[in-house]
Amino acid sequence: MPKANHLTPIRSLCLFLAVLAAAAASLQAAEPAYQLTVVTDREDALYETGEKAQFLITVSKDGQPVKEGAVSYAVDDFITEFPQKNDFPKGRLELSDGSPSVTVTSDRPGFLRCQVTFAPPQGKALQAAAGAGFSPLKIEPSLPVPDDFDAFWAEQKKKVREMPLEPALTPVEQSDADVECYDVQIPCVGGAPVSGYFGLPKNAEPKSLPAILWVHGAGVRSSSLGNAVKGAQSDMLSMDINAHGIPNGQPAKFYSDLSAGRLKDYRQAGREDRKTVYFRGMFLRLVRALDFLTSRPEWDGKHLIVIGHSQGGGQALAAGGLDPRVTLIASGVPAICDHSGRAAGRVNGWPKLVPTGEDGKPDPVSLQVARYVDAVNFASRCKAEAIMSVGFIDMTCPPSTCYAAYNCLQGPKQVINKPLMGHAAPPDIHEAFYDRVLDHAGKAVAVAQ
Repeated sequence: MPKANHLTPIRSLCLFLAVLAAAAASLQAAEPAYQLTVVTDREDALYETGEKAQFLITVSKDGQPVKEGAVSYAVDDFITEFPQKNDFPKGRLELSDGSPSVTVTSDRPGFLRCQVTFAPPQGKALQAAAGAGFSPLKIEPSLPVPDDFDAFWAEQKKKVREMPLEPALTPVEQSDADVECYDVQIPCVGGAPVSGYFGLPKNAEPKSLPAILWVHGAGVRSSSLGNAVKGAQSDMLSMDINAHGIPNGQPAKFYSDLSAGRLKDYRQAGREDRKTVYFRGMFLRLVRALDFLTSRPEWDGKHLIVIGHSQGGGQALAAGGLDPRVTLIASGVPAICDHSGRAAGRVNGWPKLVPTGEDGKPDPVSLQVARYVDAVNFASRCKAEAIMSVGFIDMTCPPSTCYAAYNCLQGPKQVINKPLMGHAAPPDIHEAFYDRVLDHAGKAVAVAQ
């Protein structure tokens, strides 16, 4: 009992502090919240060149329009590292003047972005942005495909296929008893093996299954066992490969050490020569992975799918251009596109493979090398069906770079435009992509049956 009496004041104090904290949180939650939005006057945010687009700005507090204060705004064409010759609108708009808006136009195909800032009387400043596209279906490649592009890649693929296809498969445990999975390592030229997880339904019949290859966005990580299982559960041969040919299933420190060490600057590595540029090896691992999937006796011989986002979206485009057996690519906000954009006076895509001088001109050596690993050029060789997502305020993979690739695709294609999306792969995009995959694979299953 004395012990209990000794703790009672402490417990009372804790309870009192908890009540105070809850009351403070309640008061804070009750304070009206400011909201800043900017949208275009067209829901799809699409215009023809020469047309005027309006960015409509709204500031509200607790659901009611705010009429006091001002917003600042700035319009750009996604090029931010150097001052531009174009005199884009920027300034300040008083909220008391009514419904503030910014009018823009473009005489060339491309995208403009409007960034808006509002500083409330208290608290942090709010920011919002929206994008507008002007005749994006008329965006052309910034430079033509090199004359020896096809010959160069034919030689690279020949080197890959001179190596025996000798995959090492190690069984991997997972929770679905109807699926079998393996860690797969396949020797490849280019400095690293193909490293991935491979799944398939148990007891699959020969020539019965479509195949899907999952490829990764930027960064350094293990392959995804979950993707391998997901595709297998959908009655597909399903393989997920990491971007670097590194071991799978290692502790987090293994990947963080690689990211801070040997692979820290992989994005720009070897950009002085087309035979050493890092993406050459990454793309050759795509070739080897597709060769593995199509070598399996369960493959139906007809349907081969590649899916990825960001760097994975760029890889999907490359795979479609490198291998004519690919029948569907799903490419989300693709990177590795339009490396030479600055040569055409527009922004270039991730990873800014071609450095730009203070005069705004691209480095001539890496500019020529980058053309051999530009997903735009692979897209021009891709006859597969395609679905692509594009974010109109994406600063990592700007929309003009994505459209430069989309417009070059040679097969039936679909684009999902997201005017208020940055660099992202939200659930609705994942769902739309996988629905498209299942539709494609469902036709394959029907044929096989």
